[in-house]
Amino acid sequence: MSCATGTLAGVRARVFRVSFTGELSFEVSVPAHYGEHVWLALMEAGAEYGIAPYGIEANLLMRAEKGYLHVGAETDGVTVPQDIGYGGPVQKKKSDFIGRRSMLRADAIRDDRLHYVGIKPVDKTQVLPTGAHVIDEEGDVRKSGGYVTSSYFSPTLDHSIALGRVREGRTRMGERIKIFDNGTIFEAEITDPVFYDPEGERLAG
Repeated sequence: MSCATGTLAGVRARVFRVSFTGELSFEVSVPAHYGEHVWLALMEAGAEYGIAPYGIEANLLMRAEKGYLHVGAETDGVTVPQDIGYGGPVQKKKSDFIGRRSMLRADAIRDDRLHYVGIKPVDKTQVLPTGAHVIDEEGDVRKSGGYVTSSYFSPTLDHSIALGRVREGRTRMGERIKIFDNGTIFEAEITDPVFYDPEGERLAG
């Protein structure tokens, strides 16, 4: 999360050490009308190293492999930090802060809330439909036990992966579940949301 300022290809720039994908990454900020100039300069400088551009879909797939949250996909308007595994650090704060009261409401500390987890299809070739619902533990397809928030086939892992919010999911690691979508039932397993590079070695470079 560090930042350096200077010039890049003769243009004033800020370079940020941040990563949306879990890979060793930098973001470069320059005045908008110099964007093409800097882009071409970077592509030329990186040609001998095999530099290649990649798009938003690849970006989203890579962050899902690492279990990185996409706010608005893995979260919604009622998500609290403990739902996504961030409750510990926040609850350790001794001083008051905006949002503390909301975190301590009876509804926010229920044991049966939807937890952020990984979901791995039993048939590794099946890509689960985003938005498909987990059938509740009683097996009633009319009741939702959670839902798939993101789903991809990972060429790095050579199998499909998904992220989702599952009722009491963090206490159910390794459990087989059924997922329902438009008349089709898929079998899957609840896993940790980090599918790739769990030690973060690629992020550290």
